[in-house]
Amino acid sequence: MRVMVLVKATEDSEKGYQPSPETDAMMAEMGRFNDALRDAGILVMADGLTPSSQGKRVAFDGADRTVIDGPFPQPRELLAGFWIWKVKDMDEAVAWVKRCPNPMPGPSIIEIRPFHDLE
Repeated sequence: MRVMVLVKATEDSEKGYQPSPETDAMMAEMGRFNDALRDAGILVMADGLTPSSQGKRVAFDGADRTVIDGPFPQPRELLAGFWIWKVKDMDEAVAWVKRCPNPMPGPSIIEIRPFHDLE
């Protein structure tokens, strides 16, 4: 099964990447985790997202379209990054997320969502 693993944004991630010994160490640890995912044949794709201040939303209402510029409120409802994994089941995905280093300097949340299987 394929799952999307979503790294929820925080107030820190919404400030943008700030180089420091702490963030450099976090990035190196995450790189090692990604290597382990790749070596296990699980990693399909992974990437980080820029802060919502660099994003846009398009609101739909019938035929109308309204463009809304970031930043967007409620950082914990936003995304900071994602992976796409191919795993045997949700239990395997959860086990891998539990091995993941904390992606943020403070408390953070990672959400796992399976893709629809059209087969």
